[in-house]
Amino acid sequence: MSFNLLAIGQAGRLEHEAILLAASLRLSDPGFTGRLFIAEPQPGPKWREDPRMSDRARKALVGLGVTLLPFETRAFGSDYPHGNKIEALAALPDAPFLFLDTDTLITGPLSAIPFDFLRPSASMRRENTWPKVELYGPTATETWKALYDRFDLDFASSLDLAHPEDYWQRFLYFNAGWFFHESPRAFGNRFLAWAKDIRDNPPAELVCQELYPWLDQITLPLVVHSFGGGRPGPELAPLDGSATCHYRTLPLLYARDGDRAVEVLEATAADAALRSVLRHWGAWKRMVLQGEGAKARVLFDRANLPRREQALRNTLKREGLWVR
Repeated sequence: MSFNLLAIGQAGRLEHEAILLAASLRLSDPGFTGRLFIAEPQPGPKWREDPRMSDRARKALVGLGVTLLPFETRAFGSDYPHGNKIEALAALPDAPFLFLDTDTLITGPLSAIPFDFLRPSASMRRENTWPKVELYGPTATETWKALYDRFDLDFASSLDLAHPEDYWQRFLYFNAGWFFHESPRAFGNRFLAWAKDIRDNPPAELVCQELYPWLDQITLPLVVHSFGGGRPGPELAPLDGSATCHYRTLPLLYARDGDRAVEVLEATAADAALRSVLRHWGAWKRMVLQGEGAKARVLFDRANLPRREQALRNTLKREGLWVR
């Protein structure tokens, strides 16, 4: 089944990450029959600076077969750029889609994954980032249940009862690095309306909680659940597995991700046209062209990595290899 891909392109780091994403799709899934849309926010009152990509980045993306998709920012903008992924959905053609965070490489055939677009899902590559339970404040159960009640959703059916009461993995919580559905219009309208409602009128049980930068990940499980979706099944294992790599930063990719991800990343250096654009990105220049990625890679045993990403970051910073 053909489907569209959506990611965000914006001035700065994201325009270069978008180029890597598009190049990796061409390399790793040449038979992909859908369209890759790179959505670009347009200038307006919600942005303190022009968010549009450089001309050289746009040219490179079009050369890679990308469809550029301008969209207007009405709700978020500079105060919450994570909201781009929510607002961009309204600009997509209303057909099945897979959203990917821009800091993702395609490492295998996406087109071979048997998506059920009627049952949305999202990435489980997440940590215990929200909610942060305060002493004498609402419990995690009370916090999440208040959100389900707000939108008339059944809370009990969202729980993973293999985990104990109030343990964070008991609750439906995703990394918003990928998600999919049959209709970006229906999914996006609900995602936007509910995110704005939580931001502007949070339930009393959220009194102790920071909403930024987690608002997209707070709202996403509610939207997925409302459309009859849930946790991904084994058929979706290639996402965050053999087909995609959500690397977050290039130093982290070299530190923890598989050899295929490094191979795909470094293939971009062999393309003269891509090299001439990507060399404007300091992180790519240092990690790939100047070989600092290899230095980062030998610091870690990928069969025995620390459980928390922060430990990797601390080591990279100590060695002078942390750059975005």
